[in-house]
Amino acid sequence: MTVFTPPLFDLPAVVPARNLPDAPTARLLLPPNAPRGEWEAARRLGIGGADVAAILGLGDGKYTSPRHVYEEKHGRPTFKDNESAEIGREIEPFIGRMFSKRSGVRIASTPGTLVHVDRPWMRVNVDFLTRERPGPATGLLECKSRSEYQADQWEHGAIPDAPAIQCHWGMAVGGWDHGYVAALVGGNKLRWARLERDEEMIEWLVDHCGTWFQKHVAEGLPPEADHYEATTALLAKLWSVKAEAVAEIDLAKAKELRAKRADLKEQEEAIAKGLRLVENEMRLLTAENEIAKVNNKVAWTNKQNGNFLGKDFVEAEPELAAEYTHMVPAIDLRRLKAEQPDVYAKYRGRRLIVPKEEI
Repeated sequence: MTVFTPPLFDLPAVVPARNLPDAPTARLLLPPNAPRGEWEAARRLGIGGADVAAILGLGDGKYTSPRHVYEEKHGRPTFKDNESAEIGREIEPFIGRMFSKRSGVRIASTPGTLVHVDRPWMRVNVDFLTRERPGPATGLLECKSRSEYQADQWEHGAIPDAPAIQCHWGMAVGGWDHGYVAALVGGNKLRWARLERDEEMIEWLVDHCGTWFQKHVAEGLPPEADHYEATTALLAKLWSVKAEAVAEIDLAKAKELRAKRADLKEQEEAIAKGLRLVENEMRLLTAENEIAKVNNKVAWTNKQNGNFLGKDFVEAEPELAAEYTHMVPAIDLRRLKAEQPDVYAKYRGRRLIVPKEEI
C-alpha cells in the first residue's frame, strides 16, 4: 500500500517543532502548558486522535461526525466545554495511577502536542507515555472515563473501536510498537488492555486521513452529507437563518432526493408496522406473566418497569395526583415570543418539511 502524504496548506506552524527522544517518529510541537490559543491553532493544522475516530464515524454518532471535524479545522468551533468533559480531564491522572498500579507499567506525563517528522499534518496529544524499561518511552497510554451503561464494551479485555483507533493513531504518530487503553467504567471499575502496532491498519489510517485532510482541510471542500445524528444536530444550527430566503435547487437533484426520501419513509413505516406486529405477538404469548422462557432460558421479558403513565394516574387517582403535584420552573414561551420575537426566533430549531405534491 502506498501511503498518501498531502501537502500542507499555506499556514505556518505555531512554534518550531523539536526532536523528542521519547517518540521515534515524532517531534514536540507544543508543551503541555502552551496557551490555549496556540493549542487550538495547532489542532486546526492537523489531524489528531479524536479527529480520526470522528472522520471514520467511530466516535459517538450522537455528538461528533466528519462534519464537526471539518468545521473545527476551519475555525468554526462545534464543541462547548461541559462538566462531563471537565471531569474526564481531571480524572485522567487518577486513571493513569490506577493503571500503573494494576499493570506494573510505569507511566510518565504527556510531553505535549506531538507532530510526525515526515507528515506534519499527523498530530497527537497522548495522555501518558509508558516506560517498561530504562531509556526512552516504550509506548503510550490513553485514559477514558465511561458510563456503567458501556460496561459490556470493556469486558474480557475488549476495547471499543474509537479509543482503540486513537491508540493506533498515537502509535502511528509517535512510532511506538504498542500502546495501552485504560478506562474507569461506572466510576469504580478499571479496565485496560494492550494493543500491538498493526502496520497494515496504520498504513490504511494514514492514507485515508491524509486524503481526507487534503480534500476537506487543505482544499476546503465540505464533506458530503452523512447519516449521523450529530450531523443533523449540527446542520440545524450551523447557519444564521435568513428568514424566507430561497435556495434554488436543480430540478433533477430535487426529484432524486424527494424520491429517495419517499421510498425510505415507506420502508420505515412498513418496518415499524412489522416490528409492532411481532412485539404484540410476544406480548400476547406472555399475557399476565413478566418473563417468557424456553428450556429454562429467558426468551424475552415484559415487565411493568416502563415509563410512568402520568395521564392515567391523574384520571384514576385525582386526589392522590394533586397531593404529589408540584410546580416546576418553565420558560414562558408565549410571552417570550410576544415580547422578544427576534430572540425567540433565534433559538427555534429547524424542521425539514417535504410537501406531498409533486414538483
